[in-house]
Amino acid sequence: MNYKTRIFFHFILLPLALSACTSRGLFTTVGPDYQSVSIPAPTNWQTDHNVKLDASLPILAHEGNQTELLHWWEGFQDPVLTRLLTAAEQVNASLSDAKARIAEARANIVSADSAIMPTLDFTGGARRSSSSFGGSPFIWTQYSVGLQSSWELDLFGGLARQHEAAHSQLESRNAAWHDARVAVAIEVADAYLGYRFCEARKQLLQTDSNSRQESSRLSNITRAQGFSSVSETALANASAADSKKAVLQQIAQCERHLKGIVSLTGIQESDLRTLLNQHAEQIAKLPTPPEFKIAAIPAKVLLQRPDISGAERDVAEACANIGVERAKQFPKLSLSGNITPTLQNMNGAALMLAQTWAIGPTLSLPLFDAGKRAADVETAKAKYQAASSRFNSIVRIAVKEVEEALVRLDSAHKSLPEALSAENGYKTNFNAMQTLYTNGLGNLLDVETARRNMLSAELATKDLKREQVSAWIALYRATGGNWSNDKQLH
Repeated sequence: MNYKTRIFFHFILLPLALSACTSRGLFTTVGPDYQSVSIPAPTNWQTDHNVKLDASLPILAHEGNQTELLHWWEGFQDPVLTRLLTAAEQVNASLSDAKARIAEARANIVSADSAIMPTLDFTGGARRSSSSFGGSPFIWTQYSVGLQSSWELDLFGGLARQHEAAHSQLESRNAAWHDARVAVAIEVADAYLGYRFCEARKQLLQTDSNSRQESSRLSNITRAQGFSSVSETALANASAADSKKAVLQQIAQCERHLKGIVSLTGIQESDLRTLLNQHAEQIAKLPTPPEFKIAAIPAKVLLQRPDISGAERDVAEACANIGVERAKQFPKLSLSGNITPTLQNMNGAALMLAQTWAIGPTLSLPLFDAGKRAADVETAKAKYQAASSRFNSIVRIAVKEVEEALVRLDSAHKSLPEALSAENGYKTNFNAMQTLYTNGLGNLLDVETARRNMLSAELATKDLKREQVSAWIALYRATGGNWSNDKQLH
């Protein structure tokens, strides 16, 4: 290897060594260094609740593990729900979009990393030409190969800031993917809860309808025998028809819920019907969520939320971009070089080797741009302020969502015993009125009034149970999703 080639390869290897030694600018790194933002959360939850609190909550429990997200849901001990959640993850468009954005962010990191390194290109070619220069023509044949390289020295840290921004962007996109997965799980769980609740309502309404149908049948028999009035028979028939209408409406509502689950999971409707009905013990049964403890300190809970984590990374990216734009206001130094050995001959004579090489720096100084670079810096600062504001806004929303879920849980917890007491009282009242009417000591109007009160109480109790499950799911969502550690379950 001659000295020219050695010089060229030293030119290539020197920047590689320099770039490996530093992730900062060679002279300095302009722009602000990012300081982790603190979560502007209250010191305590501003609500009374009966959820157990714990100060040992782990940070980012699921850690992006695809199987971890399902662990809390497996605590429902409902294989149908687990199957639906798995299917939804495979077909959801939001998750596919989030994955695509992660791939884009990874490509941006490669681009940012490559900007710090020198480029190296190979060229090769062959050419045959004829020239005369006023005399006899001659044939000129050339065969050339070459290496070309260039490298921008990161004098003021613009490329280093670009590297920071790209890595923060990837972390933000990963957090967005986790958030999308939690959101999909919540949507499917709510849809499944809605379907089972609909089945439970249908079951109650069907039982009520059967009772009214029987009352109508008996009333028509006694009317034919002259033992009941026209008004009582008409009331019994109207009540039976009204209950049948309610059942039909509830069946239609359940069908709509089922089609919504088909849309969310991509499971064929016939297969979904089989899945929903293959476990008899699950039909019309509301899923039972595993309870969990939450940290007493709001900031510790909120750190688990992927949307907050992603918003914080957006702030970091915006901060780094200030340095990217600021570096454009400073001089830029680039090194370039090439070496091109060429074999050539004329009129078929022996081939001769000719070599050309060049190496040297190029310095560019920003002199006048009518304020564009300064304006770009101000734009980057404004985007940083906007990202900070979005972060604070998301934290406030997160606090509200957690406290709302806690309020819902507390309300359901306190209201359910009262609802059960009312249901038992109305059942006792209905049974007493039914007995009196059967023994000829009461009237049908009182029986139907007692029946309506009993049915309303039963539906209200079932709705409170649904609200309790829904509130646990909402709290799961509000606190970031995934609770797989056994010590968090009780």
